[in-house]
Amino acid sequence: MVRRTTLRSSSKKERVDERLLLVFLFLLVGGLIMVYSNSSILAESRHGSQWFFMKSQFLWTILSLAAVYLITRLDIRKLAVYSVPALIIILVMLGMVFLMPARNASHRWILLAGLSIQPSEFFKLMMVIFLAFSLSNARRDITRWKQLIFPYAVLISLGMILIILQPDLGTAMVIGATALGMFFLAGARITHLATLVLPMIAGGCALVFGLGYKKARVTTWLDSVLDPLQGSYQVKQAALTLGSGGILGTGLGEGRQKLFFLPYPHTDFAFAAVGEELGLVGLFALLGAYFYLLKRGLAIAMDQPDRFGFLLASGLTLLLFVNIALNIAVVTAIMPVTGLPLPFISYGGSSLLISSAAVGLLLNLSRREVPNHA
Repeated sequence: MVRRTTLRSSSKKERVDERLLLVFLFLLVGGLIMVYSNSSILAESRHGSQWFFMKSQFLWTILSLAAVYLITRLDIRKLAVYSVPALIIILVMLGMVFLMPARNASHRWILLAGLSIQPSEFFKLMMVIFLAFSLSNARRDITRWKQLIFPYAVLISLGMILIILQPDLGTAMVIGATALGMFFLAGARITHLATLVLPMIAGGCALVFGLGYKKARVTTWLDSVLDPLQGSYQVKQAALTLGSGGILGTGLGEGRQKLFFLPYPHTDFAFAAVGEELGLVGLFALLGAYFYLLKRGLAIAMDQPDRFGFLLASGLTLLLFVNIALNIAVVTAIMPVTGLPLPFISYGGSSLLISSAAVGLLLNLSRREVPNHA
């Protein structure tokens, strides 16, 4: 008796992953609410209107939704061919930021048509697309040391160096961790990855303790490891803000730490502000939304019919996870202050647009053809 296996023709999913879409919309709406709640007093004080930051964030939200709608209808595989020239253009933009006026002693933004664009955010996303496309090439063998170094280590290291010089160590850490994760998933040898990590650690130590790059932040963080109240002013206020919310919080809009006690309650320390106003319940709801978003991203990755889709979905999910984890680690004094925004919740147009684009790509991949087996 001969056993026969029938392979049905592939069928294209007509709709995107609705569960991912719903949690994304939940985070968008929640982000708008928290941006207004955390920034209205600061906006009134500095700009004469409590809606100053909210109006900008709302505009970026509309642009982000439009970007997601467009991305879900593109042929990502065909467009990924252009990821190399796109990455080179972004590298040029990373150099251009040093020609722009500094903000808070940093050169991170390019002013374009009245909008502030942060090229490092675009570099993160394009790096993931580039790696997914290149590493899915059957002729690539990254178990060989030379193929891991050229062109990957060269391009990514150049971008990270430019970002560190801005200075923006947090984004460079996100890029490095995401790239290493993608190399691991693509089959790179652990010994090779360790060889890449060790110089990065040594270089970071040399920058901080040798050249004094962000040394004050690191030393104050070391002081706060055992007791957050012994750390810097930012660390102290973040700890007090998180603790003051209790179980249910002070109530939406009723937080007191945003009254010029907690620095950057609408950007870097938005997670702490959520904890104060919505309490432990609100933090669990936010973390639950993040967990479900990341879970859907991994499910989409595992459901992909080819290596490119798997690497792209995995890389996008890893990118979001690392960014979320590092921001929360800073707020909870697990690591030094880095200046990273909390995806979807913090104020910031470029961050919101790129995080939304990552979700848009995941939604696009959730519609890809998957073989049906009888």
